Amino acid sequence: MDEPVLLTGAGGRVGQAILNGIGETYDWRLLDREPLPAAKVPNGVPEADRYVADITDEHAVRDAMRGVGSVIHLAGDPRKTAPWESVLRNNIDGTQVVMRVAAEEGVDRFAFASSNHAVGGYETEDRTPDLYRTDDDYRLDGTEIPRPGNLYGVSKATGEALGRLYHDEHEMSVVCVRIGNLTKDHPPREYERGQAMWLSHGDCAHLFDRCLRADYGFEIVYGISNNDRRYYSIERAREVLGYDPQDNSADYTFEGEPRAETESGAETEPRVEDPPTDES
Repeated sequence: MDEPVLLTGAGGRVGQAILNGIGETYDWRLLDREPLPAAKVPNGVPEADRYVADITDEHAVRDAMRGVGSVIHLAGDPRKTAPWESVLRNNIDGTQVVMRVAAEEGVDRFAFASSNHAVGGYETEDRTPDLYRTDDDYRLDGTEIPRPGNLYGVSKATGEALGRLYHDEHEMSVVCVRIGNLTKDHPPREYERGQAMWLSHGDCAHLFDRCLRADYGFEIVYGISNNDRRYYSIERAREVLGYDPQDNSADYTFEGEPRAETESGAETEPRVEDPPTDES
């Protein structure tokens, strides 16, 4: 791929997982609201390709977008408790600006970081906690309509709808990745729901690499690893993108330790309460 890739929200957790995995593979334009420290910038990305801007600033976004072939759009307020004012400005208005400018500038591929919160409402009292366990066959596959569990989820569902619009109106390839629970080195500890939707850093980088390489029209896929227990299907990501995840939360104990390094494979009784911080 000869044309640069614009990565918004480059300094965040997902952005850093991507850059740490495939940072040497592409010619990057990095955009963030704050200047990126050197430790967060891949080798070979010059100062001129590091943009400090708000994604609601159309002129700044257009400057960063010129000549770009693909976009990975991560920027926004990631808090599941974000107030509507922030959700509207950062996640809806900002996403609309980035998508519209990308379409107008002739970008070929656009990968949008959606979230599991766009469908959090499917996790009803009747379905949980069995939903998070291997013997339950309920699956969300991306064809279901959004069912947000909070205002953050509303913003991500809106981003998906915007992606549909700009694909239909401009024929820009758009993939919306409903990201699960991204953690480094091990699945979320003592958190059953998080282990069912775990996305490792390696699989995250690989998934977005496939978003930049595959041929597709408009797609909604789930971004999780190859976990034995899961209620999100990754078959569409496999089929359309060529996604081949290598990690599995079942390879770790409930406490998050690699099974090969433990004396017993026995797990403690799962707990399903929310962890102190959210996943995406």
